[in-house]
Amino acid sequence: MPVAAARPISPTATERHRFKKAAWGHKTEYRLRVRAQIVLHAARGLPNARITERVGVHVDTVRTWRSRFAKLGMPGLADRKRTGRRPSFTPLQAAQVKALACQLPAETGTPLSRWTTPELAREAVKRSIAPFLSASTVRRWLARDALKPWQHHSWIFITDPHFRAKAARVLDLYARTWNGEPLGADEFVVSADEKTSIQARCRCHPTLVPGKARAMRVNHTYGRGGALDYLAAYDVHHAKVFGRTEPRTGIDPFMALVAQVMSQEPYASAKRVFWIVDNGSSHRGKKAADRLAALPNSVLVHNPVHASWLNQVEIFFSVVQRKVISPNDFTGRSQIRDRLRAFEDRYNATAQPFQWKFTTSDLDDLLARLDRHTVDHPEEASVALAA
Repeated sequence: MPVAAARPISPTATERHRFKKAAWGHKTEYRLRVRAQIVLHAARGLPNARITERVGVHVDTVRTWRSRFAKLGMPGLADRKRTGRRPSFTPLQAAQVKALACQLPAETGTPLSRWTTPELAREAVKRSIAPFLSASTVRRWLARDALKPWQHHSWIFITDPHFRAKAARVLDLYARTWNGEPLGADEFVVSADEKTSIQARCRCHPTLVPGKARAMRVNHTYGRGGALDYLAAYDVHHAKVFGRTEPRTGIDPFMALVAQVMSQEPYASAKRVFWIVDNGSSHRGKKAADRLAALPNSVLVHNPVHASWLNQVEIFFSVVQRKVISPNDFTGRSQIRDRLRAFEDRYNATAQPFQWKFTTSDLDDLLARLDRHTVDHPEEASVALAA
């Protein structure tokens, strides 16, 4: 039988430019590069046999892509949809496994705290959802709906009926206002708290310094050298820290911190100094309030319950944890004390106020979202917005 003549093709100038970029581009997929080269050689009028030699593919491959471009143009060079292998599982089986993943294991009588893909696959086979099932198949099903039953996040309901009002007072102070009036130049906002139980862990072998392609190495075993508490007061708008270490926390250590700050200028002669504290036992209750009331220019402002994240000194404590304490290799409490004092001097020399961006508007949005989450459980809903 006579061999059919190769179909002539004539791509446009734009198509030629795109084919040239694809044919010799370093990032072009191999299959697309081969097809572009076939079309370019065919546009020059080369027969299929010559194109086969130059591109290094079978003549049937050349004939196929030359013919498709002649019929359909550039869209013809795309892969056609394939039916693929028949699915091994039905959509109902996938939905049943997803429904199982959305249940707590305890609700199904399984002695687990949370599901993993191997456990889900095993449970699905046990329940006769499927005669066989692999963990990778379950993982693909869950990924389609972004289900991750092996993860968990903790949360807590707002129980303080005056949460909004108390939190707004703190946020207003950060914005330098109090009861709707701006603070004066002789009024200060101090955030104070305690970082408890900083342990002195003396490593049994010296810490190895970092080197090329090697991180610092800290011995796992250690001897205990005692623990102490670190109390700090942070001037919110001037980025100045006052700290002290104590063997334990309590009202007396906290009042010692207050006296340390209030005995210095400009706080001693300030019109008002607002002390933002949480509801810890050291600064909660009548005794703490009475002792602070002895200082006529001090105003004690409490955060709402379970809202320590509103206290800016917690940000400073996180800096201390990362830069001073971890990985915790101290010979004793005196070394912790000396390093904390030295770090305070270093920090105060260059510190800038934290860029606090959470406002009362953000607070209202947060409380509204919490209430939307509990709309189906009105007895548990946040009552903060009612304040």
